[in-house]
Amino acid sequence: MSINHLRLTDPHYGKPRASSARGVLYLCILLFLPLLTINAAPKQASLITAWPGREIYELCGHEAVRITGPGIDSVWNFGVFNFAEPNFVYRFVKGETDYMVESYPFAWFMPEYMMHGRRVEEQVLNLTPEEVERLHELLRRSTLPPNNRYRYNYIKNNCSTKIADLMDSVAGGAVVYTDTVRFATYRDAMRGYHANYPWYQFGIDVALGSGLEEELGQREELFIPVEFNRHAAKAVLPDGRPLLKYTNVLYGGTPQAVDGPTPFLLTPLWFSIVIAAISLLLIAICWRRNCIPRVWYAFYFGLAGLAGCLVAFLVCVSSHAATSPNLLIFWLNPLQLIIPFCLWWRPMRYPLAAMMWLNLAAVTMLLVLMPIVDRGQAGQTSFLILMATDIVLAANYLIVTKRKNSGGRNHPSRHKPKGRTRKRK
Repeated sequence: MSINHLRLTDPHYGKPRASSARGVLYLCILLFLPLLTINAAPKQASLITAWPGREIYELCGHEAVRITGPGIDSVWNFGVFNFAEPNFVYRFVKGETDYMVESYPFAWFMPEYMMHGRRVEEQVLNLTPEEVERLHELLRRSTLPPNNRYRYNYIKNNCSTKIADLMDSVAGGAVVYTDTVRFATYRDAMRGYHANYPWYQFGIDVALGSGLEEELGQREELFIPVEFNRHAAKAVLPDGRPLLKYTNVLYGGTPQAVDGPTPFLLTPLWFSIVIAAISLLLIAICWRRNCIPRVWYAFYFGLAGLAGCLVAFLVCVSSHAATSPNLLIFWLNPLQLIIPFCLWWRPMRYPLAAMMWLNLAAVTMLLVLMPIVDRGQAGQTSFLILMATDIVLAANYLIVTKRKNSGGRNHPSRHKPKGRTRKRK
């Protein structure tokens, strides 16, 4: 059929077909409907709080931000770190650990917490669409290099405090937190959340000094995500609006999410009591023999010296804000390592005696002053027991060596009862 014949026989030739027009209309609706939906349903921002877990880095919980809206449901995580990075442990101890900010679908976030039985709550923020958009933009920038890495600080710059700072930036002023403060100091807060992990808290009390004794206000207490969750519930934006609209429990959690209390016989307090008891027992056994239990002395002061190397490194080298000053350096310091070597080398008995006098004076002063100057570390009863043991060991060494140097005249075994002597015939 020719084109000319089509023109003559088809009355609709050259005219727009109704079905074609409808098809074009449907196509336009499909193309522009997502844009219309976005305008109809603005984005929403939420705080996501995960309750504590079993690992030591999970004991205070975790905080993140969620952005939802048409075509988007993402989480923004400020607590990402990589154990496989070179020298991770050394850099962590030195205070040079860099954490990362990452964004990923919220569907990837929940399974980890549900698998470990950790409670998760969502607090929907009472922000205007413009404020949500501003928050989303700040989050996007935070994931771009070099902003996606930040110098982590356990109490001043962590996953929780970073988000609190973001809230202030979005609100155009400081958010007002009105709820009561539960903990007096950073150390008190840590002890509250580490109660079932006494060895971890023992290590913190050794490593971190008077910087943890800073008095907490509402804003400072936000470094713990679970406390941030509590304070956010009653917080107010600078213009008087409540910070939150409502709260959703995304997962209720299970009691097995954290470990139970550590048995007393496995705590630092029990071990310190055992060390003190063994020291007193050995001193009593060796007292009448006028000798020193050198193996035990070498063990005790060698252990104190190794702990002192860590304390000295943290005080002198680490950039952690709370590691210096640390009064424990008067007790736990590398000089303690001199004692185990001098015990076995007779020509070093005078330097050893001088070291014992130094120990006796320094630890006695520390034991008296610590409850006054640094009540936080003094609250670790194990320290008080071990320091008292240190004093007893040092005093015992000085007394025994003095008796030996004086020929043992004052030793009880030298004072034998006088009796008759039989004469030979």
